[in-house]
Amino acid sequence: MRPDVVVVASAFGLDTVRTDGHAVCAEAAARAGAQGFEVRRELFADESDASFDALSRLGARIRALGLWAVHSTPATLFRDDGALDDSALAQAIGEAHALGARIVKLQLGGTERGVATDAATLDRLLNAVASSPARVVVENGQLKAGGTIGAFEALFAALPAQAQDGLAMTFDTGNWRWPEQDPLDAAVRLAPHVAYIHCKAVTGEGARRFAIAPSQDDAHFAALLAQLPRDVPRGIEYPFLDADDAAVQVACITAF
Repeated sequence: MRPDVVVVASAFGLDTVRTDGHAVCAEAAARAGAQGFEVRRELFADESDASFDALSRLGARIRALGLWAVHSTPATLFRDDGALDDSALAQAIGEAHALGARIVKLQLGGTERGVATDAATLDRLLNAVASSPARVVVENGQLKAGGTIGAFEALFAALPAQAQDGLAMTFDTGNWRWPEQDPLDAAVRLAPHVAYIHCKAVTGEGARRFAIAPSQDDAHFAALLAQLPRDVPRGIEYPFLDADDAAVQVACITAF
């Protein structure tokens, strides 16, 4: 089974997205052979681009290219004090619905100790997730708050068994490096909850780490993907060298 490949808008470069717009980048993604395109809310040139009317128009253009959409927001599902951010979740769901997105992605957030998992919080969370036409996923970030294996394990363990098909995870293969978590350990422990994969390798040390394309002989990256579900979409988040490189990278990520 070959997974769908999603091109993340930021792979074309921040300046390109903000100058040319998401629709132009989506056209390039379609030419490269991708099946999906990830819209990045933080890369809109103006807040008006996030209006429901503007998102609806963008979604229509993406679908006309034969692509399906992901709506990504930098908002966190849980606030800095660990409490659920109901308003951020509702806004993300509403924007994703306007875009016609298949997946809506937030950062996990919370504190370094994790997030609230009391019954009242989980009830509000699951009710909101159930109301979303798009699959709600949370991503591991580059900070200890919202970027540790234990925080995700604790959240998913607290969800009722019948709700396991609701909230899911975006597994970013590179982000684990920033909070010094073992990506392979994360893959082994969190694979059942993964519904979307952000693909990248990482170079550099400490805070000066950078996303790069995984090489075809990258055994560590191949081992990561081998532990993760084969049938979930794979997003390319690392930068392309040029337009021709986009097609090369789509083919490479499909082949892993």
